[in-house]
Amino acid sequence: MDALKQHRLGWIGIGRMGYAMAERLAKAGCDLTVYNRTREKAEPLAKHGAKIAGRPSDLAGCDIVFTMVSTGKDVKEVLFGRDGVTAQGKAPKIVVDSTSISLEESADIRTKLAGQGAKLLAAPVSGNAKVIKAGRLTFCISGPRDAFEAAKPYLDAIGAGVSYVGEGELSRIAKIAHNVFLAVTIQSLAEVTILAQKAGMSRAAFLDFLNKSVMGSTFSRYKTPALVNLDMSVTFTPPLLRKDIDLGLDAGRALEVPMPLTSLTRDIVQMLIGNGYGEEDFAALVKLEAKASGLELKPENVPVGDGLSS
Repeated sequence: MDALKQHRLGWIGIGRMGYAMAERLAKAGCDLTVYNRTREKAEPLAKHGAKIAGRPSDLAGCDIVFTMVSTGKDVKEVLFGRDGVTAQGKAPKIVVDSTSISLEESADIRTKLAGQGAKLLAAPVSGNAKVIKAGRLTFCISGPRDAFEAAKPYLDAIGAGVSYVGEGELSRIAKIAHNVFLAVTIQSLAEVTILAQKAGMSRAAFLDFLNKSVMGSTFSRYKTPALVNLDMSVTFTPPLLRKDIDLGLDAGRALEVPMPLTSLTRDIVQMLIGNGYGEEDFAALVKLEAKASGLELKPENVPVGDGLSS
């Protein structure tokens, strides 16, 4: 049997990320049933073979259910609420949750699912809708090893890499650490880019050099169009980044790990929000850095790649 047809799949949550992820499963020919609170957002997936559910409870008969919603409260509602997946006393074998939630929420959901005979895979991701479409999304997974092996073919179909890090909620802390690094990295990138510009260099020229050097990365290349041409199409907002920084600082306090760079970056992200950039992409940190440096930042309007296109 085709590895992608062994299980009946359910998917809950069709936002920017969820739609792109579910679309890859549908296009791969999986037996997929999708639920979204606003049904109209899910309906375009029907042309790729997905079935559209009216309630989360319609997914109770699925073998594996994926959740990609906004908050831990939302995960609990779609799983355990009045019309939740488990509302009729039946549960899927495995729930794969990619929502950004706290360790405590994840552990609580794991315990509740175990009481109904279901296993939880905590499956945070690195990437956004554009990264997903390019086939470059990566997963960090923790939970029962046998559940991971069952879900892995579908995770591979969605993205480019899956890392299993162990039992319990370890992947949640990995994701928190990942996003803390994201915050510190984008602030550092903004600082050195504005330093180069104030010395008389174009941002495009500096980032071309950086991206070709050993210091270049998938991330620096991906953010180059935003830093050069000021395309702030939202991939991740400053308030969401602040939330993850706070989760990282909370973990640092709990584990007695000093995080001075993270603390400073948190204050800078707060300033970004306070200066009115809260609805833009978090790359707007380059605008705040320019303002603090006495520069009037303008788009350079030069063609630059994002490193995702082949």
